[in-house]
This record gives sequence, C-alpha cells and structure tokens, in this order.
Amino acid sequence: MTRLPASVFLVLLFGIQLVACTTEPDQNNLSLPKLTQKAEAGDAEAQFYLGFKYYNGQDVPQDLRQAAAWFQKAAEQGDVIAQFNLGVMYENGQGVSRNSQQAISWYRRAAEQGHASAQYNLGIMYENGDGVPQDYQQSASWYRKAAEQEDRSAQFNLGNMYNEGRGVPQDTVLAYALLNLAAADRDAEFIRSRNLAAEDMTPEQIEEGDTIASQWRPGQPLPTSSRTGIFR
Repeated sequence: MTRLPASVFLVLLFGIQLVACTTEPDQNNLSLPKLTQKAEAGDAEAQFYLGFKYYNGQDVPQDLRQAAAWFQKAAEQGDVIAQFNLGVMYENGQGVSRNSQQAISWYRRAAEQGHASAQYNLGIMYENGDGVPQDYQQSASWYRKAAEQEDRSAQFNLGNMYNEGRGVPQDTVLAYALLNLAAADRDAEFIRSRNLAAEDMTPEQIEEGDTIASQWRPGQPLPTSSRTGIFR
C-alpha cells in the first residue's frame, strides 16, 4: 500500500495552525516596525509572526533565511509551531542547509509538546531511517500519537504497519479499522486501500474492524490488538 510522505506543505500548514497558536488576535496586524520591535525585544509570538511574514513575503520581500532565523528564536523559547516549521525548513533545506538531524531535533521538541504533524513527520523519518537509525517500533509509536489526534495520514500509515507487521504485531483487523478511520474524509487513496484490505478479510473480521472504527473517538487511545485479526 502507498505511504504518505512527510508533511512538508509549510504554507498550507501555516493557514491551519496560526489560529491555534494565536494568543493575541491582532498580533499579526501590527505594523512591521512595531512587530519587529517586539520580536527584537524577545517576544516569541512576534518572532513567530515575523518569521511567517518573511516566509510568505507578506509586507516584506520573501527571505527564507530571515524566516528560519526568526522561527529559530521563537522555537528556542518553546513556540511549538515555530519548532515544527523550523523542522520542515531543515528537512527541505529552506533558508538553511538541509540537515535531517536538525529536522529530527525540532520535530521531536514539537512532538513532545503534542504537535500531531511533528509526531507524524517523526514517524516518517524513523520509518525511512532519515536522520536517525531506521526503527519501525519508534515509527509506529509516533504515528500512533498523531493518529490518536485524528491525523488521517498517521492513521493510514499506522494501518499499513499493522497490515504488514512492521514495528507492531501483524493484525489485519486493526489495520482495516485504521484505514477505515483514515478514509473518513473521503480521500480516494485511503478508501481504495481500505477496500483492498477488506477483500482478504472474513465478514466477521470486517464487522470487528468497523466496530473498532465507529466506537473510537479522537483523543482516546487506539487499541493495540483485535480479537479476530492477529497473526501468531
């Protein structure tokens, strides 16, 4: 089955995450001189927004080096979105030299604060052995953390790992349940993979997988095994 690549769509992710990290709704509406003044005085949120402006060329010429520099200042003060974005920039060599180990370091700091996309990206990097020794158990662990926050891509990749028994015990029912959850937003690839998995399952196994998926709620722990799908 197809695995999704790491989340690298930085501009799109900004659009989702700015609202979540904003504590002062008008911070991004400050004039550039005032925002710069606050950032230079050590205000982490101002540093983040200034990095955002430089990344997108908003009110300033686009400058990825400046973006990375301001994100780093905010990230070092614990700003979780800045930590994640800095990880993306190191992974892709945007404004900084590409450095998988630095990407891992910043993803981990964001992931440990509960950032689902950072957890997902760590899962990708452990699965591929990018910047760290390949470790399927670590990969599955980080996918699980993101999947429990309703990250569809993490649910999909974790389902693949259960289907193949990599990093987790092989369990076709749990794989199907996770693919079913991933398909909830009607993504064609996720639906196709779920339906392919169902072709090799018994009606009893499909029923159990459907029950697992329907009863799970975001934020709850995902099950680690099923009753009818475990390979021994």
